[in-house]
Amino acid sequence: MKPTLLVLAAGMGSRYGGLKQMDGLGPSGETIIDYSIYDAVKAGFGKVVYIVREYFLEDMKALVAKKYSNVKCVDGTPLEFVFVTQELNKIPAGFTLNPERVKPWGTAHAVLMAKDVIKEPFIIINGDDYYGKDSFKVAADWCHAHENTTGQYAIIGFELDKTLSESGSVSRGICHYGADGILTSVVEHLNIAKEADGVIYGDNSVSGETHIVLDGKALCSMNMWGFTPDYFAKSEAIFNDFLKANIGELKKEFYIPYAIDCMVKDGSAATEVLSTPSRWFGVTYKEDRPGVVAKFAQLVADGVYPSPLY
Repeated sequence: MKPTLLVLAAGMGSRYGGLKQMDGLGPSGETIIDYSIYDAVKAGFGKVVYIVREYFLEDMKALVAKKYSNVKCVDGTPLEFVFVTQELNKIPAGFTLNPERVKPWGTAHAVLMAKDVIKEPFIIINGDDYYGKDSFKVAADWCHAHENTTGQYAIIGFELDKTLSESGSVSRGICHYGADGILTSVVEHLNIAKEADGVIYGDNSVSGETHIVLDGKALCSMNMWGFTPDYFAKSEAIFNDFLKANIGELKKEFYIPYAIDCMVKDGSAATEVLSTPSRWFGVTYKEDRPGVVAKFAQLVADGVYPSPLY
């Protein structure tokens, strides 16, 4: 069994100012997704599922066909690609969409779009985040250990001080878990930044506390989750309840941490918190771009990646 990589690539980068998924940042024009797929293949993944929007579906297909046509899995078989689309009207029967709504339904809704094409353990990532090769190794090991389990999931947590942007404050969900390593909650913190005194500060969105000191080694969610296929049915049931309460709303979204929190509370699933030594980076702001270009150039110079990548 080879696990699947599910790439969330449907979002348009409002703060960044364009489609980050297609921005060439590597020395030979590689995108962040290119590096994620390279690392995933090396770690033993066998299929990539893209969640995209209809309006750039054909562009993404053409890009994939051009770049990855000769990519092989570790066992020598061709890497498989599948595309599914996330649109506002892709909701369960019986619900009527508010005609004024334009905002997407969120990350957990996006994942549900892949329920018919994933039958094996899988990992979720954002298309515009760099996770590092060690993270994919951790993820692949988890997938292989859970080929025949249900109700046991994982989140690959990054140390907070390895996820900050040099161009502005960020929002991060900090993982809370017990001595057994099982997730109890993901608490969203806003306006996180390292200030002149070298201390990381942020605002707790749940308690309302502002400018509090945060532990730089605290594990936070960068939307890298590990699931088995039974996740889809559980999440779909939660989405139905979510829509009953929010179908008329214009902005509320169905996020993965919300779905997981519901499963934690009803005891239907346990999520293990795993850690990675990798440093995250991404293009949250357009001002991040030069720094990301420099980081990829350095990784190539250090021999971590070839150039061109494919």
